[in-house]
Amino acid sequence: MSRTALRICPLCEATCGLTLTIDGTRVTGARGDRDDVFSKGFICPKGASFGAVDGDPDRLRTPLVRRDGELREATWEEAFDAVAAGIRPVVERYGPHSVGVVLGNPNVHTVAGALYPPVLLAALGTRSLFTASTLDQMPKHVSSGLLYGDANAIPVPDLDHTDHLLLIGANPLESNGSLCTAPDFPGKLKALKARGGTLTVVDPRRTRTARLADRHIAVRPGADALLLAAMAHVLLEEDLADLKDLAPHVEGLPELRDAVRDFAPEAVAAACDVDAAVIRTLARELAAAPTAAVYGRIGSCTVPHGTLASWLVDVLNILTGNLDRPGGALFPQAATDRTPRPAGPGRGFALGRWHSRVAGHPEAKGELPISALAEEIDTATDEGEPVRALVCVAANPVLSAPDGDRLDKALGSLDFMVSVDPYLNETSRHADVVLPPPPPAQSPHHDFAFNTLAVRNQVRYTRPAVPLEPGRMAETEILARLILAVTDWGLPCSSEDENSGKHGADPAAVDAMVIEQSLGKAAKDPHSPVHGRDPRDLAARLTGVDGPERRLDMMLRLGPYGDGFGARPDGLSLEKLLAHPHGIDLGPLRPRLPQPLRTRSGRIELLPAPIAGDLPRLRAARQASPAALVLVGRRHLRSNNSWMHNVPALTGGSNRCTVHIHPDDAGRLGIADGAPVRVKGAGGEVTAPAEVTADVRPGVVSLPHGWGHDRPGTRLAHAATDPGVNVNQLLDGSLLDPLSGNAVLNGVPVELAPVG
Repeated sequence: MSRTALRICPLCEATCGLTLTIDGTRVTGARGDRDDVFSKGFICPKGASFGAVDGDPDRLRTPLVRRDGELREATWEEAFDAVAAGIRPVVERYGPHSVGVVLGNPNVHTVAGALYPPVLLAALGTRSLFTASTLDQMPKHVSSGLLYGDANAIPVPDLDHTDHLLLIGANPLESNGSLCTAPDFPGKLKALKARGGTLTVVDPRRTRTARLADRHIAVRPGADALLLAAMAHVLLEEDLADLKDLAPHVEGLPELRDAVRDFAPEAVAAACDVDAAVIRTLARELAAAPTAAVYGRIGSCTVPHGTLASWLVDVLNILTGNLDRPGGALFPQAATDRTPRPAGPGRGFALGRWHSRVAGHPEAKGELPISALAEEIDTATDEGEPVRALVCVAANPVLSAPDGDRLDKALGSLDFMVSVDPYLNETSRHADVVLPPPPPAQSPHHDFAFNTLAVRNQVRYTRPAVPLEPGRMAETEILARLILAVTDWGLPCSSEDENSGKHGADPAAVDAMVIEQSLGKAAKDPHSPVHGRDPRDLAARLTGVDGPERRLDMMLRLGPYGDGFGARPDGLSLEKLLAHPHGIDLGPLRPRLPQPLRTRSGRIELLPAPIAGDLPRLRAARQASPAALVLVGRRHLRSNNSWMHNVPALTGGSNRCTVHIHPDDAGRLGIADGAPVRVKGAGGEVTAPAEVTADVRPGVVSLPHGWGHDRPGTRLAHAATDPGVNVNQLLDGSLLDPLSGNAVLNGVPVELAPVG
């Protein structure tokens, strides 16, 4: 007999509520949950395919351990014994930085991925952290850190109330939104237009989002920061800037005026390939709108001036008085955020606290560029030990990072590698141990990360829709046991053999330690609702069926809407949240300044020193000669990086790995529609079918990200039938945004030629 169960979709940033149909333990259908307080029944093709993703027959069901050079099925005990035997000797001989940690995009889509990696990193003590952030949004973290003192203080557009929305490098009709969590993003854009608002899209491709726009600006790839700087110039030159209520919270306006003086529209028009009059019109319309928001995403982040572009997005919102204002861009307040502190100066945000060993890249937000991972493994220097062991959690950098061929070889040279991954993919095939988490239906879900970016404050939690299958282990327990296996914490060992290592301890001890430390700090914090109370008594009052739920309960109760362990009887707790299975609406985004500011001045620092130091590079870009052909990526509604190409329902049709090329370029190069075309870049070359289309501007070619499923030793049967090519192999990893370490993936020079 079939039944239904609620589940928050973990397959993209929209976080839609789903109603699953379940036969026995198998998910047979998924539809939108009409009663969900946030998504209200919206669903996309990925969510509708939840059952197919969940039941993929290629998902690993037991751990794999390498024996005699071959990965073979093993017990969980054998797997964690192998992890301890592989990682600990490396730490003891070469030090903690010789162990690298790679965190992939799926980590922000799971409870386990949010709660345990910070504990793992703290326990290991390694500085060799590489994540998908430096392939995506690190410029936004850095610009926010410099402006506001907090790298996670990212304002999002108030989509439901704005009168004027300017999107740059964003295609939310296909991405479903990014760094802006908004179920039914397409519906919100249509509602904006229906109420008389204006939508402008800046993108070198005529995307589905661009087709919906009132105005589409086909900017030259990589020129985003120049265009935005010219708009800031116009606002200041024509006295259109009006900070409104922001004025008391902002410093550095005169310095900003001087900094953008050289970026007149006439000075950047050629580099942007946008007429100066159009740039002035964009700035004037932004200033004249009753409310407005500028929103930039991956297209404006993964370019040579990604941090400057991200900074200028916020500068435009500030200069028009639309930051922290309804209808503008506001700071969300998630239910699991820390207890709000009184406004005042903070410690600020620093870059380059340490540097990568080989190329000397500065850290950003505690991370090193993932583009540098291969050289940190395969290159010896006098500056410390190379990375000799790797812990890879939900990551596939062989496909997602530049020059996968070099990284592929480097991974094969490691002393030891462990992957937490449901698939044997292009990266995990190198592991000595693979620890497979269960399918999403067998896991709980709460959006710790995405609720900090949501366009409406709300809180939702769903328990597993299906019980764990026999022989499987919860992802939270996998990561807790991994922490115990790779570190030497002073936790009690339950094994009779003390030499077996701390991975013999109860994994619940990890959660207990985090709870003890967190409540101990809260009790000492004069701004906390539990200041002065006994941490042991507070811990005893936590509810939940396991350690992760107890930690969620603690975070909710200490958070901005929490009950403060009884101090605020109407506040949130896990018990209250479970009583509302469709979630709890916490209201629209509200102005919050100056509370989120953590700069040393306690104000928005409009022209931070690292930004000012990078502006000469942008000035030089005004005179740069454009390449004949440059590469940009593209997204597809039925895909999410390299995750979903093994699901038949999400591939085929328009979701294909083809080279988009403008008819003028195709004719000039003798390339026919559908014919194979060779694309060559600094990192190598690939061959893929040409798709001649006017949806890309002349001089631009586009290949999608996440393909290239043709390496031996993987178990991705469907993906291998139509593997596509790895667009990142066209990159050699040398092009980075210097402030953030983000890889330059767009606006990269390439050469095209027909095959044969």
